[in-house]
Amino acid sequence: MALKKFKPTTPGQRTKLASTFEEITTSTPEKSLLAPARKSGGRNSRGKMTMRYMGGGHKQRYRIIDFKRDKDGIPATVTTIEYDPNRTARIALLVYADGEKRYIIAPNGLKVGQKLMSGKGATPDVGNALFMSEIPLGTVIHSIELRPGQGAKMARSAGTNAQLMSREDKYAIIKLPSGEMRKMLQACKAVIGVTSNIDHQLEVSGKAGRSRWLGRRPRTRPVVMNPVDHPMGGGEGRATGGHPRSRKGIPAKGYKTRRNKNQSNQFIIERRKK
Repeated sequence: MALKKFKPTTPGQRTKLASTFEEITTSTPEKSLLAPARKSGGRNSRGKMTMRYMGGGHKQRYRIIDFKRDKDGIPATVTTIEYDPNRTARIALLVYADGEKRYIIAPNGLKVGQKLMSGKGATPDVGNALFMSEIPLGTVIHSIELRPGQGAKMARSAGTNAQLMSREDKYAIIKLPSGEMRKMLQACKAVIGVTSNIDHQLEVSGKAGRSRWLGRRPRTRPVVMNPVDHPMGGGEGRATGGHPRSRKGIPAKGYKTRRNKNQSNQFIIERRKK
């Protein structure tokens, strides 16, 4: 999972850093695990724009990912490592011993032909899905469930991982990618290893057109807007815009918006780093 630099034959190529895709083994997805991915362009059911700066982009099909890993005790073989246009990490196609096929988020270092298991009694090897109660302390994990049987919700993007620090009563204490220390029920599942495509954060698009391919339209800076459009707009000449805030007036850069009555507060031991 390396990056390649391009010869500066055009302005867009000069600073471009893109993935080599050397880990990808096929360009044809499994047809039975595809679903249509319709684009809204930021409009709601009445055609009103409710999300700005969305539109265009290449046509995509959604890959149905198995976030639950609930086929316990049945061995699976990795047949392909594939690119997924809907996420930053790579995905892997598993073929189970009973013939069923499923996609999972591929961990870093996963190879074609490797055998994977999930559930009680599985070994803590890369790609296996285990309950928190059976994962050795200090192990690096990803694709973590918040509630038992819910399916993976955390540490799913490229190059992310969490660490199992300790256990207390029925809880496991996890250090998340943000630096937050949090309690999880030991009945929750997690996958061993680091999510694939670890160099994703180092990629450089090189030109605005690559953002348009992803369905992202140009973003207007609030400072250049009029006062009617944004709290930071207006003024004579190049005004600073005052205190940074959102379009609706909520302050940015340090202003806390989290509700202090959230039920999940009791599970957070240490807040994420600022």
